[in-house]
Amino acid sequence: MRADAYQAMTIGRGIRCAAARVPRKAALIQGDVQLSYRDLVRRMARVANMGVGHFHLEAGDRVILLAPNTLSYIELVAGLSDIGAIVATLSPRLTPAELRDIIDDCEPRLIVADPSCPAMADQSWTADIPVLSLGDAYEALIACAGDTPPDVIVDETAPFALAYTSGTTGRPKGVLLPHRSRAITFMAMAAEYRCFGVDDNFLAMAPMCHGAGFVFACAALFFGGTTTLFDARDPEAMLARMTRTDVSGVFVVPTQLARLFDLPQPLLDAHRNHALTTMISNAAALPQSLKERTIDQFGPALLHETYGSTEGGIVTNIRPADLLRKPGSVGVPFPGVEIELRLENGDQAAPNEAGELFCRSPASFAGYWRRPQETAEAIVDDWVTVGDIAQRDDEGFVTIVDRKKDMIITGGLNVYPREVENVIAALPDVGEVAVVGAPSAEWGESLYAFIVPRAGRKIDEEAVIGACRERLAGYKVPRRVAFVDDLPRNAGGKVLKAVLRERVA
Repeated sequence: MRADAYQAMTIGRGIRCAAARVPRKAALIQGDVQLSYRDLVRRMARVANMGVGHFHLEAGDRVILLAPNTLSYIELVAGLSDIGAIVATLSPRLTPAELRDIIDDCEPRLIVADPSCPAMADQSWTADIPVLSLGDAYEALIACAGDTPPDVIVDETAPFALAYTSGTTGRPKGVLLPHRSRAITFMAMAAEYRCFGVDDNFLAMAPMCHGAGFVFACAALFFGGTTTLFDARDPEAMLARMTRTDVSGVFVVPTQLARLFDLPQPLLDAHRNHALTTMISNAAALPQSLKERTIDQFGPALLHETYGSTEGGIVTNIRPADLLRKPGSVGVPFPGVEIELRLENGDQAAPNEAGELFCRSPASFAGYWRRPQETAEAIVDDWVTVGDIAQRDDEGFVTIVDRKKDMIITGGLNVYPREVENVIAALPDVGEVAVVGAPSAEWGESLYAFIVPRAGRKIDEEAVIGACRERLAGYKVPRRVAFVDDLPRNAGGKVLKAVLRERVA
């Protein structure tokens, strides 16, 4: 234990400090239910005590959290990480097969799951791992736990969360996120976006199981603001909620905006009044046409477009004043972030020259779980890269021009084609398969599968889609399937996915 007065920057400590300022204020709102700061920190302490006393968790143990956005989501992440546990925040849409892969990878000591999750219908994957169901069982356990946080010292550089993303091999890959990186991100967000203060109410509509969804939902709780959770699947309901005058900030993904602007114009015209000061778009590229429509609908001084990754955190942001002046750009480095664009030989790219984007900041990840080789490829001399190719103009504004890897972003969610290809290739009548992203006005990109059947075999589209739905979450299922005689390849035998993307453009 340190002998000085240093205090670690952890998720739980930040929320408790806010609670000391505004204990009776609403920290979280979902529908008609509110949770005050006083009750939130009390429940965080009970979660921590439950973890130690009932499940005998220790620092470094992994806990899987499988749930949609609920009032209990943040108390679980914060409370469990207060005892040093690492929470794997998984999509509630995972199939049992996908969940099994992640269980094998992170070897959790506990699974906390909402009964509504598809994977809960068949719990053969649990083996000897205890499963705590959210609802009555969860409430009964924490009711028996103490209100005083356990005396556990947590290292701020230790991971509090394990965010899973598909790797280029199609296997799940865990991204380790330290307490300190997220706490510093919250500080930078408060300075840049100016909608996370004690007087703000932030509307959080993205799933907290994803890195951006969690960070935008949790940031206000560090400063005594309020976070309102809302299900944005219905665009008309989303528009009505955004234009109520009780929220000052909102995080959206381009797919949500595309659906919103599919609404009838008279309905859009009837919802132009609002109290928003900040709107943040992230998770996928925001087309310039959507930027212009958003500015026309909500006003010229509130829209930001942010670029980042789970590994690098928030990397750049383009502020409202520059959105129309710099079409296609994702802005300049976020507070505390350094950026380099490097050529293949390691030299710095000149202005307007494309290079691989490397970033460095105290808000980046701590490596991949049990993947030293992939960690070494992503963290090079303390600089983080996810393989994106970018240009920077003479004013320092960054534009993402390509992805070095073949990741597809559909509806703001990342999909690596290899994971889908592995499922399709396992079908007995499939000879070869390649999956690419096809332009989609609604989703940004949708998945398009090109399949070469085995000689003399026949396979139909329904069989392919059915196999994918059985094995994969819905957003990973191809929207279209094309059967072809062969796949285009270069002289070295590599499939030319750029050619395939041209066919569906």
